[in-house]
Amino acid sequence: MKYVDGFLVPVARKNLAAYAKVSKVAGKVWRELGALEYRECVGEDMNVPGLTGFPGTLQVKRGEVVVFSWITFKSRAHRDRVNKKVMADPRVKALCNPKKPVFDFTRMVYGGFEVFVDE
Repeated sequence: MKYVDGFLVPVARKNLAAYAKVSKVAGKVWRELGALEYRECVGEDMNVPGLTGFPGTLQVKRGEVVVFSWITFKSRAHRDRVNKKVMADPRVKALCNPKKPVFDFTRMVYGGFEVFVDE
């Protein structure tokens, strides 16, 4: 059964180009090391009346956008193996500059999901 890591991240609109550069490197590393799919999406239609939207969940501030991301794996065990390699990869370590973060890691929402419908 496939497994998905999902993320919601608030990103300052002024940092979106820098975030995209980081994402392209990260996506390349994840795919090289075994992930099946890597996607990063910028929120466009975020305010649906009567529903709790991502901006409210993330407490998005003025000038920020929501980025919705996911990485697909063969299984949770496969995810764990791939992520261990990714976190040890020097390219990923170089992206995590605590002095110049492209978003606030403390506001990221994350979860691992087992796929139970795959149509």
